[in-house]
Amino acid sequence: MAYQVLARKWRPHNFPEMVGQTHVLRALINALSNNRLHHAYLFTGTRGVGKTTVARILAKSLNCEKEITAYPCGQCAACREIDEGRFVDLIEVDAASRTKVEDTRDLLDNVQYAPTRGRYKIYLIDEVHMLSNHSFNALLKTLEEPPPHVKFLLATTDPQKLPPTILSRCLQFNLKRIPLEQIIQHLTKIAEEEGISYESQALRLLAQAADGSLRDALSLLDQAIAYGAGNLSNDDVSRMLGTLDQNVVLELIKILAAKDAPGVLQQIALISEQNPDFVTILGDILSLLQQIAIAQIVSTTIDTHQQNSEAILQLAQQLSPEDVQLFYQIALLGRRDLPLAPEPRGGFEMLMLRMLAFRPNNEQQPSPTQVIPTASSPAMTAYASPPSVNVPFKPATSPALTNTNNAQNEWGNIVHSLGLPGTIKQLALNCELKKHEGDTWHLTLSPEKKFLLTEDRTQKIEELLQKQLGGPQNVRIRVEHPESETPAIEQQRIAETRQQYIVKAVDKDPFILYLKEKCGALINNVTVLE
Repeated sequence: MAYQVLARKWRPHNFPEMVGQTHVLRALINALSNNRLHHAYLFTGTRGVGKTTVARILAKSLNCEKEITAYPCGQCAACREIDEGRFVDLIEVDAASRTKVEDTRDLLDNVQYAPTRGRYKIYLIDEVHMLSNHSFNALLKTLEEPPPHVKFLLATTDPQKLPPTILSRCLQFNLKRIPLEQIIQHLTKIAEEEGISYESQALRLLAQAADGSLRDALSLLDQAIAYGAGNLSNDDVSRMLGTLDQNVVLELIKILAAKDAPGVLQQIALISEQNPDFVTILGDILSLLQQIAIAQIVSTTIDTHQQNSEAILQLAQQLSPEDVQLFYQIALLGRRDLPLAPEPRGGFEMLMLRMLAFRPNNEQQPSPTQVIPTASSPAMTAYASPPSVNVPFKPATSPALTNTNNAQNEWGNIVHSLGLPGTIKQLALNCELKKHEGDTWHLTLSPEKKFLLTEDRTQKIEELLQKQLGGPQNVRIRVEHPESETPAIEQQRIAETRQQYIVKAVDKDPFILYLKEKCGALINNVTVLE
């Protein structure tokens, strides 16, 4: 008997055999069980997730000789013929090869006639988005007033290309990518059923390469079995897929964590000798960084039996969460932009060096003219999504802002140390200290701030001064224009000067200049963080 590829041999014949897509299966099973049937169904989703498989199972459910059921028997003539692709009342059409309106009209000319064998005449149109506009118009007329004996099952990977008039007349089901762990479980089951010896990591690599497509996973499994002569080893699968040993990628992250720039370049040189796909390497780096980030939050979720689990837990302690998030963001964006680099290795080297350059240096405080971006910093946000950013900036104290008025400095320091509430503090800050004689404080208050002055507030200042300094304290406030800066005016001047100083510092910062020149970034607002 001729060999049958795994993708066909293991194609599900009923809904319980399906992998994933429970949200779609539940709706279809309930509809069939309650006989609430629509005349047109649209199944959307990426390649290999089960669109046509679901449609064929639905066709069996509708035409099973026993009854309309969510669980077709699989034994009657109708079920067997549908499985074998020779059921006369299941008309399967590849719209990619029959896009002309004449093809569609020829197809629909027989819609009016009753089914030959089955309960329903079913039209399964794959890649329906490939039909021409005239073909859609011809199909629309039938969808508007379909005969009761006809069901349309449409499948597409690109539903955005379907006219709204078609979409509105169909029940739409979006099939999702199959989760990685479900693909691994299914590959494990098949390998055991087929009697294939395997390494768990090899199946994981195949599942990752499938990118959510179960059909691709089975095709890759077929290829890997042939490549390894019936044995699925990690090394063979890595060579077949053109991927690197995970230890090599892990070593690169270790060197990166050690801030060893020469070591990073040396490791990249070793990697390049294997002529790898650097975009694929970035995918491996992203996967490892994700595991490290999870280990930092919930270390118990890491399977200790998994390869490299000990190294992942060690890196989770060595790297800060900010570092991991920063590396992930740079790798994610770099994976998108790497094809634009003049040479893949050079682009990959720049990406790794960017991780080191942008990594926060926790041992030193940044100067006012430095911007050190972190994973969540606005500078990193600017790198990730120009052209418009808001940049908060926390400066060091500038020596140019020192106040030389010792008396007002003394009074301002005292006011801040008293812990005055609300308006009482505003009253004290807007006063100028004229002189301090013994236990008496002579203050002046600008006429514009006279509304702050009350006997209760003055008494409260006296009470807190007494508590702070000991002994009776008397506060005398006279309303007149101050001769020097009050603490409130000084604060305002410092804030304005600091803002101007920081705006200039940010405008001259090399990283910000790079964003403006290369990415077209605009600095909308610079916020000084206290």
